[in-house]
Amino acid sequence: METLRLTAAQAMVRWLSVQMTPEQERFIEGVWAIFGHGNVAGIGEALQGIGAALPTWRGQNEQTMAHAAIAYAKGHARRRAQAVTTSIGPGATNVVTAAALAHVNRLPLLIIAGDVFANRRPDPVLQQVEDFDDGTVSANDCFRPVVRYFDRITRPEHLLSALPRALRVMTDPANCGPVCLAFCQDVQAEAYDWPVEFFAPKVWRIRRPEPDRAELNEAAALIRAAARPVIIAGGGVIYSGAEEALGAFASRHGIAVAETQAGKSALAQAHPMNFGASGVDGSAAANAAVRGADLVIGVGTRLQDFTTGSRTMFAPGAGLVSINVQGYDAAKHGAVSLVADAKVALERLSALLGDYRATPDTAARADWLAAVDAHCAAPQGNGLPTDAQVIGAVQRATGPEAIAMCAAGTMPGALKLLWQPAQGGYHMEYGFSCMGYEIAGAMGLKLALPAREVICFIGDGSYMMANSELATAVMRRVPFTVVLTDNRGYGCINRLQTLGCKGAAFNNMYADCNVAAQPAIDYVAHAAAMGAHAVKAASIAELEAQIAAARGRDIPSVIVIKTTAKDFPGTGIETSAGPHGHFWDVALPEVSDAPARQAAHAAYLDHLAQQRRIN
Repeated sequence: METLRLTAAQAMVRWLSVQMTPEQERFIEGVWAIFGHGNVAGIGEALQGIGAALPTWRGQNEQTMAHAAIAYAKGHARRRAQAVTTSIGPGATNVVTAAALAHVNRLPLLIIAGDVFANRRPDPVLQQVEDFDDGTVSANDCFRPVVRYFDRITRPEHLLSALPRALRVMTDPANCGPVCLAFCQDVQAEAYDWPVEFFAPKVWRIRRPEPDRAELNEAAALIRAAARPVIIAGGGVIYSGAEEALGAFASRHGIAVAETQAGKSALAQAHPMNFGASGVDGSAAANAAVRGADLVIGVGTRLQDFTTGSRTMFAPGAGLVSINVQGYDAAKHGAVSLVADAKVALERLSALLGDYRATPDTAARADWLAAVDAHCAAPQGNGLPTDAQVIGAVQRATGPEAIAMCAAGTMPGALKLLWQPAQGGYHMEYGFSCMGYEIAGAMGLKLALPAREVICFIGDGSYMMANSELATAVMRRVPFTVVLTDNRGYGCINRLQTLGCKGAAFNNMYADCNVAAQPAIDYVAHAAAMGAHAVKAASIAELEAQIAAARGRDIPSVIVIKTTAKDFPGTGIETSAGPHGHFWDVALPEVSDAPARQAAHAAYLDHLAQQRRIN
């Protein structure tokens, strides 16, 4: 057998460099790295040596560079990914949050974390976590609950099986998620005689599982018997590449489509069967269709609480069919499962349904879209604009190539409700809803889709959580536009606290915090200090002009605009956009002296009585 003598780290990067997609692109496009104790000597030397065959990029923070990698994978609908490598200790544990984000969103991420010495000679090494009762534990064991595959590399030859297992998980449509290889630092530098055939290029294909015939027939029979079916489309539609199949299915059979956060823009908002968002932050049209349905058809959705109104949206006695590539998800809520690839399942179902056609309430859809236009119109007075008016301004100033992206705070609910994208024009991390994802995520998304205009919506609270990859984007000349809405605190949670929970305003808005002085943060100066083009928009008209001006730059543009923290369309609150939204199960205190809280708790118990209890 012909062999090649390399260190374990050299062998790993060489192997990764020849793992290909069917389009003959590297599946792992490159590696984000912050070097330190535990990865600089072994992995660092190997990455420097392989050069452009597996590019390396430096981030500013381990968590946010992992966020960039996750957004890149999401932008590619899981067909390509990136890796991150860290030192041991805090460098590794900084990535745990990002790993959880990738895990919840079912997105591929390769984490190569430096680890302690396998030979244990210098124990305890710098940054080593010692477990008094288990000598095999290190800080990297924190990854175990939040990755799909974990392996500790304590011998070079472990890579012969660990690396293929890692890629198998990352390309598995049902089990896709993050992988952690905890790579002992002495093993990284250890030499081994590798079989040359180990480095032969390999193509990784993402399979499309066919449905079971009995499950398919049962689902088709339930749909044929339904008078008022509705589809809830999730992120699995996009990961499957089933957008066209969904549009054709909904049009042919006259079935309204409601969207989840992950599934939004699988259909363009202009598609006649797209009734908008479902659930807690859902549209009047979509929620009415779901509440009135005698059969709900989930396609590629986890059916989490925001989608289902914490299990209170489905009418009593309504049936549920769940099409999902993952059997765990397909069986939720006592659904009739159809375990299959979304695209294949929709095509097979449509063939069985023949000329079956329902009659959706298209007038409700038209009424809702008219309300959205009114709510997003430019303000007439001199007060601070609402988030809806900011969204309307960005919508007017951009074209069909624009992608709105966000993760946490006020904007996810407002964008889900009000943004009207073309197909593929929406990128929301709302599975983990991680504050601080936005800036790094916008960079990763733009790297994945360089021809698209990326608009990053971020609040002042989330910007303060993590903004340093703005400097990375400047250095790498990755242009995107940041719309920073400054409402002077955590406005979203303040509304939940005061309006939804009927509590007192406390510790969310700066005005309600225990501080000696109110902040006067200059976000324009801060962003400019990192090299971004930064401006303040004093009005909605100025915001629209600055959005247009940003397109000619090769660096990020940051536009700061002050907004009101009070008006928000969602979470069951009625505003000028009309009735929409739905119950969200946020447990309220059983004991309170405040009459408003007592009334809120009584209403809360009424909602709990409506929850679907199955599974």
